[in-house]
Amino acid sequence: MNSNTIKTALVIFGITILISNSSFGQSKNKDNKQKPPTFSELLEQMDSNEDGKLSLEEVKGPLKEDFSKIDKDEDGFISEKELKEAPKPERKERQN
Repeated sequence: MNSNTIKTALVIFGITILISNSSFGQSKNKDNKQKPPTFSELLEQMDSNEDGKLSLEEVKGPLKEDFSKIDKDEDGFISEKELKEAPKPERKERQN
């Protein structure tokens, strides 16, 4: 075999390995579903006045949209217990 044939075979082999590894990595990520944040993580991210509570003014996203559904005791704050018992947000369909 001449050196060009060997080089071409090595390049094709390398590309094949690269493509198979990247497609395997993408399919593997589908199995790792994102878990919802814990109450302490939400406090860390959203509790702007650091009072250990989440008020309507502090929360955002689905928590803000569904605040009244989550705040069962209607005290104006979301507690850890209320968050655990909160209805799960509906999943949005992916756009292709």
